[in-house]
Amino acid sequence: MPDFTAKDVQALRQATGAGMMDAKKALQENGGDPEAATKWLREKGLAKSAAREDRDNSQGTDAVSSFENVAAVAELKCETDFVAKSDQFTSLVQEIATLVATEGEDAKSSKDHAIDDLKVVLKENIELGRVVRVEAAEGNVLDTYIHRQDGRGVLGVIVELAGGTVEMAHDLAVHIAFTKPDFLSRDDVPAEEVAKERETLEGITRAEGKPEAAMEKIVEGRLTGWFKERVLLEQAYVKDEKQTVSQFLGDASIARFVVVAIGA
Repeated sequence: MPDFTAKDVQALRQATGAGMMDAKKALQENGGDPEAATKWLREKGLAKSAAREDRDNSQGTDAVSSFENVAAVAELKCETDFVAKSDQFTSLVQEIATLVATEGEDAKSSKDHAIDDLKVVLKENIELGRVVRVEAAEGNVLDTYIHRQDGRGVLGVIVELAGGTVEMAHDLAVHIAFTKPDFLSRDDVPAEEVAKERETLEGITRAEGKPEAAMEKIVEGRLTGWFKERVLLEQAYVKDEKQTVSQFLGDASIARFVVVAIGA
């Protein structure tokens, strides 16, 4: 006679997410001891999950958390959007973001065990992606925005402002989520990227047969348009496209912004 009952198998399944046959075998291998069976299942599951580490995990969920002058954004990566929007998955990434905001970025390691357990239960290549914590300088304000899609966060933003308000920081975070700028100002764009784009635009302009005398002016105009797509301060503000982000800011300034996007 086995040292366990059908109820024991069901209890182990509910506790670990294992299939019926796996739960039954775990109890058989461990004399009906549920604690030992749980450990046995976890070890077996982690061994299998190691074989999944080379599988693409460009899906996932973002979460943000903030209080007073601190904010954090965390990304948890997986293979499918089905897993990414599951309650277990979204709850864990929110726990990580909140933990990092309240206790510091190093606190994320305390959730390694929980991530390993999720790999076993959900049977996907799951790993922690980007985790960023921002603590505003004295006198500065910050706010966050999470863009949601199909029940999960797919892009998290943090904005820190000097001389602005929390409401302004939030409005800018929303703007950034939709425009996805690469840089804050022109000075932040690497010179080699600018030179490469200028060369490309010169080639396009020449191919169009534009007069040589007007070449420099046309290229510079097109390069300005290129900057407006990538540089936050030069973008048209989404709530009022008649003004740039720089004009919207007025006397305030952006100390920094963080964008964490799934699949980026």
